[in-house]
Amino acid sequence: MTGLIACVDFGSTFTKAALVETGTGKLVATASHRTTIDTDVLDGWDACLEQLAAVEPGAREAEVLACSSAGGGLRIAVVGNEELVTAEAGRRVALSSGGRVVHVASGGLDGSAVEALRESRPDVVLLVGGTDGGNAEVLLGSARALAGAAWPGPVVVAGNVDVRDEVAGLLEGAGTPYVLADNVVPRIGVLAPDSARHAIREMFLRHVIGGKHLSARADFTQMVHGATPDVVLTAVELLARGLDEDRSGAGDVVVVDVGGATTDVYSVIELDPEDSGLSREVVATVPASRTVEGDLGMRWSAESTVGAGTALGLVDDAGREALEATAAARHADPGYVPEDQRELGRDQELASVAIGVAVRRHAGRAQVVFGPDPSAGSGQRGRVVERTGKDLREADLLVGSGGVLRHSGTAGPEVMGRHLGDDGQGWQLPEHPRVVVDVDYVLAPAGLLADRHPEASYRLLNRLRA
Repeated sequence: MTGLIACVDFGSTFTKAALVETGTGKLVATASHRTTIDTDVLDGWDACLEQLAAVEPGAREAEVLACSSAGGGLRIAVVGNEELVTAEAGRRVALSSGGRVVHVASGGLDGSAVEALRESRPDVVLLVGGTDGGNAEVLLGSARALAGAAWPGPVVVAGNVDVRDEVAGLLEGAGTPYVLADNVVPRIGVLAPDSARHAIREMFLRHVIGGKHLSARADFTQMVHGATPDVVLTAVELLARGLDEDRSGAGDVVVVDVGGATTDVYSVIELDPEDSGLSREVVATVPASRTVEGDLGMRWSAESTVGAGTALGLVDDAGREALEATAAARHADPGYVPEDQRELGRDQELASVAIGVAVRRHAGRAQVVFGPDPSAGSGQRGRVVERTGKDLREADLLVGSGGVLRHSGTAGPEVMGRHLGDDGQGWQLPEHPRVVVDVDYVLAPAGLLADRHPEASYRLLNRLRA
């Protein structure tokens, strides 16, 4: 047998592990155990290791790569100039970096704004603002405010590069840990997330993992290589794009991960530069993105899921009362596991509503409006299509993840698509994708393997294309 690597995801509820052959990408064994946040998170890993070793004794000597969203995951606050431009750009970068955005501040930081920032308890502050060579005062003012408050947590600086050395000096003088990245909005209409995304990952590994005190054992910090959502987005990018011409990708890909508290949507879509539709977006769309819907989920957010679905017309009057009762019961008992097919069916309906709402929010919509017609002469007006969000209509592959879908067997794809049909409201939803469920939970392991073992990662992801 070729080399073995154990890939571990320390989730908020469950710790999942996969044993993979690095030479072939073969999935040798899988295991899961509740995340032991109440004792030491490595207790859950030890239990998973026993399960893996029962299948393949070599698991005990395997290298371990891990990602984590335990302990509340990565909490990010964004501080920028204008809410509709740099603060929004920072928010998108934070989401693609695997974090949950807990606070957005714009227009500078005064005493009350710093206090509001402190109350949001971020793990990382993403400091953005100004195009390169443009406005610098708000960025500098925010840095002075953080320095004056002796901000203790890590800061990623990703604003106007002309003043980042001055910003660095302010933070260094205050003893605030920081890392410098390229500007997320180097010029108007351009979003450049990669440098900031890598910097946030660096801060996550250097400061956040140890700071959450999830384990007393030193090997925990050594094995964790990123926040779980960041790692999963890496896998989705590889799944969509492939490695090269001979090892091609699946095309445009959308992934929906339904959890107890949030529903995450990932997409890697080839953007159409010739799209002539108007857009209300003030920050450019990027091919690879992720959104987190904190009010959509199977347990803690079950009640707000029903409310959001009702508002969008996804819950009919006949079934609303029963679904509200289900949601209340799930919220009251977040550890509940369905005991029979009837209860599983209720979970499936909750999941289908969460998916329907989350994908709509990620996709945005196209609407016909009366405005400047780009196909006509100067000053001419007519009926044009105005778009918001990301156009998912031509997605080739739709992947579902989360316990409720994995436990639904052959019904999983139907549950996913139940509320994704055309409702005549202009939502840019996937129209004819192939629909699969990540039953073996390979996305996180593939993301962990992608950098050092790209061939194994690629082959592992091919399980979703078979």
